[in-house]
Amino acid sequence: MTASRQAIIKGIDLYLLNRGSRNQELVGCHHLNGDIQQPEDVRAVLRGLEFDVVVDWIAYKPDEIERDIALFSGRANQYIHISSASVYQKPPGHYLITESTPRNNPYSDYSQNKIACEERLLRAYHEEAFPITIVRPSHTYDRHFPFALGGSAGYTVADRMKKAQPVIVHGDGSSLWVVTHAEDLGCGLLGLMGNEQALGEAFHITSDEVLTWDRIYQTIGEALGVEPNIVHIASDFITDVEPSFAGSLFGDKTWSLVFDNSKIKEFVPGFKAIVPFSEGIRRTVEWFEAEEGRRNVDKGLNDAMNRILAAYAGSDE
Repeated sequence: MTASRQAIIKGIDLYLLNRGSRNQELVGCHHLNGDIQQPEDVRAVLRGLEFDVVVDWIAYKPDEIERDIALFSGRANQYIHISSASVYQKPPGHYLITESTPRNNPYSDYSQNKIACEERLLRAYHEEAFPITIVRPSHTYDRHFPFALGGSAGYTVADRMKKAQPVIVHGDGSSLWVVTHAEDLGCGLLGLMGNEQALGEAFHITSDEVLTWDRIYQTIGEALGVEPNIVHIASDFITDVEPSFAGSLFGDKTWSLVFDNSKIKEFVPGFKAIVPFSEGIRRTVEWFEAEEGRRNVDKGLNDAMNRILAAYAGSDE
């Protein structure tokens, strides 16, 4: 929703399509009620409307891309697909990633589906003149914590930190990573909207701040006012105990990755990620601390982490 707020501030005539009441509190835009998974219902909602730009954040599989092509062909001057920087080659051939880095990720079903989505869109651009732009964010955060394990599970790992419980960092904590505040992603995205030079192109939009995983966890701890009790465990060991983490680790976070943002800076002059992680994560903590109901703890994730930690402790006996 950060990008939506930024669009409204910029004076863009914004339409938001949601199936329920989500984001209804956002003022200054048009709210359309419809379920994108029900194309005929959405077609009725969109009747008579045309758009300079359509941005789809929730197309994850090729059949959803087919649906969007059918819905928005002739209705949009630009269709922006929010893909993922996890599509890039794993294991990486080089730590520095550009948009021409090969796309191949055998470890993650999510990434493989995103690659297939991109391939279909590129065919639509070349064969059907469907006006696409592809955006590949990498580990963007705002109202969630960018942990390597359990980052999407609310307050769980932060709660462990505050209770001085052990938290797991994969490997030895020294691999390099990039986390990007949603506000910076939004700035780059808005610069691509309506940009005819961006048609047929793909861009990643990330921060230029490079951190080790240990430093990421330590910075989160500082924002929480605690010293995190970090336990380093090899990715192989983690996934042997909990195979569900394999896609997130081997398909993404295990490897040292740094992104070359030269292309987005060329197409969007003046773009620069300006929110340092220390500031961005302070905002994240403030958002969680503002309401107790936001600080949800996932028992399943806690149990999984405890199983890994117990197995690791047992391996030393």
